[in-house]
Amino acid sequence: MISKAATGIVGLDDILSGGLSRRHVFLLEGQPGTGKTTVALQFLMAGASAGERSLYITLSETEDELREGARSHGWELGDNIDIYELTPPESLLNAEHQQSLLYSSDLELGEATRQIFETVERIKPVRVVIDSLSEIRLLAQSSLRYRRQILAIKHYFARYEATVVLLDDLTTEALDKTVHSVAHGVIRLEELAPDYGAERRRLRVVKYRGQKYRGGFHDFIIHPDGVHVFPRLVAAEHRSRYQRTQLSSGISGLDDLLGGGVDGGSSTLILGPAGTGKSLISLVFAAAAVARGEKVGLFIFDEEMGLLFDRMKNLGIDLEALQHTGNLMVDQVDAAELSPGEFSHRVRRYVDEKKVKTVIIDSINGYQAAMPGENALILHMHELLLYLNRQGASTFMTVAQHGLVGDMKAPVDITYLADTVILLRYFEALGQVRRAISIIKKRTGTHESTIREYRIGSQGLTIGAPLDAFQGVLRGVPHYFGESKPLMQDDPE
Repeated sequence: MISKAATGIVGLDDILSGGLSRRHVFLLEGQPGTGKTTVALQFLMAGASAGERSLYITLSETEDELREGARSHGWELGDNIDIYELTPPESLLNAEHQQSLLYSSDLELGEATRQIFETVERIKPVRVVIDSLSEIRLLAQSSLRYRRQILAIKHYFARYEATVVLLDDLTTEALDKTVHSVAHGVIRLEELAPDYGAERRRLRVVKYRGQKYRGGFHDFIIHPDGVHVFPRLVAAEHRSRYQRTQLSSGISGLDDLLGGGVDGGSSTLILGPAGTGKSLISLVFAAAAVARGEKVGLFIFDEEMGLLFDRMKNLGIDLEALQHTGNLMVDQVDAAELSPGEFSHRVRRYVDEKKVKTVIIDSINGYQAAMPGENALILHMHELLLYLNRQGASTFMTVAQHGLVGDMKAPVDITYLADTVILLRYFEALGQVRRAISIIKKRTGTHESTIREYRIGSQGLTIGAPLDAFQGVLRGVPHYFGESKPLMQDDPE
């Protein structure tokens, strides 16, 4: 078993299968502002907490700047962490000595290397950070001298069995891959600037010799307490055994449409134009789950929480009371501030730690706003739904379609991902706008193929009889071919 040096960042250690292999040199690269220094400090602090001596060699920042940056995260760098500020010799700062037959870079590079080696021999650290390689690259002036210098540093630290992290801010020769070939592992940090909202950060392990790691991009954020990394969700890694049972909505007409209800561990998509009651139907299942004693996680992307609570209370569902039971957990999500990786991590935490068995995402339209593109949304949703299915959690998602009647399109088509699709429609009859509900598909069993009218009133959701005598309901302007009165009557109230 290869000994690992934990980075102190739980998500990053998960991606790296435990951390950085000891006695090797690693490269942490990224543009300025991506969080390299914060990651490096957490790496050294993890070593200090394990009783290991650590050394931060800085060529670009001062010791005061580093300590001030650490304090901004609430950290105090203790006795086990030494900071060595590498400065050029006085002779090179003196104007009288600037003219010489020798290039000043020759003197500076040799002096810098000597100072680094002397400091290491004096402190004998177990973990070392060198910040940054761009300064050494400038001093070397040529690719050959730069590569030789990096190799010398690598072999020198190998004698002391230190785990070394080299920081590179990519401000010079961004295409130079010299250190990539020399380093045991390479981690790249990136910062993306969306058209609207906060910046997004992500990382990728470019290389890790002799070690399996989680590939691809992983979202991360820099919080006041440090860096938090959200490993890319791979549903195949999460399997559990559970008993699949049928879950009732508590409304007989809706259960009849669904062939008795929805199955636990399945996903349900509620599709329809704005105002048709998509949120209400999902919350009907949430209220039924709480009544069964199960825990529900409600993720609201579109509507302000207080407004949703007031609106649902008028329809007979007291979300505040359900929340007070402890079984309904409501999370107001700001898509402009949340990366898709962080959202998946948040859902996982609810399911794994809080034992949530029903997850509601209202709506996918809001979730899409957190995505860089439609294809990414499909892939994220595929992994998330598969993960929830394997954990035995039932998922309800809403999607608002464009338009009100006739042909309508959804901003993203995920109907093939869902196990059950509930379609809601407006239609016009007898001078009134009415609502119709139908089940388009249900993978886990049989369902009614009828179209039923439904009403939303003070008593909540009421499902009517099948509209057998109508044709063209889904087009919005149906034709009536019957003799009875199949439409629902107004509430007596």
